[in-house]
Amino acid sequence: MVTDLGGSQISSLVETLPGIALVLRSPVANAFVHLIRASARQDEFLISHAEEVMKYAVRRNLIDQEESERVIAEARDAALKRAEKAAD
Repeated sequence: MVTDLGGSQISSLVETLPGIALVLRSPVANAFVHLIRASARQDEFLISHAEEVMKYAVRRNLIDQEESERVIAEARDAALKRAEKAAD
């Protein structure tokens, strides 16, 4: 039997089980958090987080697909150059 959880039940779960909020959080919210931490150099930059945010922006018509692809390509190039520089 499937039961929908109400807001108070979800709040109780989040308070009771540490870390469950991260599991319940949307992938877009997770990507935003990681990208902000990466920009503050508190976390590693992962292209998958940037891709998630770009997909969100395209779905919401904030940017078009072409610009999204261009931004992701630029981010990949920058990450690759940073990795090569670190390897030297």
